[in-house]
Amino acid sequence: MSNERIPMTKEGYDKKQGDLYRMMNFEMIELAKRIATAREMGDISENAEYHAAREDQGMLQARIDSLNDQLSRALIIDKSTLPTDMVVFGAQVRVKDLDCMDIETFHLVGPGEEDYNSNKILTNSPIGQGLIGKKIGEIVQIVVPMGTIRYEVLEIIFTE
Repeated sequence: MSNERIPMTKEGYDKKQGDLYRMMNFEMIELAKRIATAREMGDISENAEYHAAREDQGMLQARIDSLNDQLSRALIIDKSTLPTDMVVFGAQVRVKDLDCMDIETFHLVGPGEEDYNSNKILTNSPIGQGLIGKKIGEIVQIVVPMGTIRYEVLEIIFTE
């Protein structure tokens, strides 16, 4: 695990805390019950339900550990203190794809707030990193898994 700080809004932090609470206080308890029920079925060496429940428990514990790590490294950003003349965390950025001339809007967010279906992208994603620090009118080339994308920054919007 890294010690690098993870920027997130208060809302993103609260969402992650809620997820952690649910996992620890509901999901983990249900898995413990599943394991106990499966154990009561007899020989656990050949009990598929027992082994599946133990595997699920291990995966859930890994998610809990990851969330705990992220919350411990959270850097809660007050968007009102950020510059408004360049692309920064929390900004919505309207860009023109210079290859196909499509207009897109990306909202740069922290972990827990991403929603790729509504163009809420992580600041540390390739597109997020490429746009951070850019100003209106600048052209940016971003290398993504499918090649290179060229965007012109058209507008930077801040919402509450």
